[in-house]
Amino acid sequence: MDLSTVALLAASGLAAGLVNAIAGGGTFFTFSALVATGLPPVIANATSAVAVTPANLASAWAYRRELAANFKRFAALGIVSLIGGLGGAYILTTTDNAAFRQLVPWLLLFATVLFAASPKIVALARSIARHEGHSPSTKAWVTGLAFQLAVAVYGGFFGAGMGIVMLAALAITEGDDFHLINSAKHLCSTLIQLVAVVIFIAAGLVAWREMVIVGAASVIGGYLGVVFGRRLPPMMIRWLVIGVGTVLTIYFFVR
Repeated sequence: MDLSTVALLAASGLAAGLVNAIAGGGTFFTFSALVATGLPPVIANATSAVAVTPANLASAWAYRRELAANFKRFAALGIVSLIGGLGGAYILTTTDNAAFRQLVPWLLLFATVLFAASPKIVALARSIARHEGHSPSTKAWVTGLAFQLAVAVYGGFFGAGMGIVMLAALAITEGDDFHLINSAKHLCSTLIQLVAVVIFIAAGLVAWREMVIVGAASVIGGYLGVVFGRRLPPMMIRWLVIGVGTVLTIYFFVR
């Protein structure tokens, strides 16, 4: 592996950790960089998922008090997330590179649109939460769990933009408490990623050299995101992710 490849992978991991700590969307950077190094799309996707897991675990650990206090409340969400993540990861292991390559531009387009529409999605989530109150009806709760299952399947399969759409599902089941929703999001995201990582490793889909470089850089980026995140306008970071997503979507469509 030459120095330019190492630099590209390290830069993608650094960028992913930084934006994930502030706004989400790090998969855009790591997946595209891994593909650019010559990895097949399925291998690149699995390696990206494994590489960013340590940084995401650190984010979940930051909410350990909220998670401990609401363990019983989040139990159903956690089970649904595990099942969906397992299903999505399994689907990826049975998808050949040619088929996945055809899906990539559509997946990137979907994720980019999610980021672009994130303010409206968050507003919708809060509107649903206010309507339901802090004790959602049984119908709303079941609907929210079904929604979360679909999000978890997508997250186990690809994952970019998962956190944004997850907010809508969690608002239905958890109400309008930001810290409660955010802690639930980190829990569900972590469970989805962990079960997917186990499947990817067992299936032999991880390029370990590349993973170590991207993973180490993403941890540093995640730390920098926490330290300097408040100094950077969130809107600027969000539009940066949208811009990168748009460029990558066009690239993979015309490639």
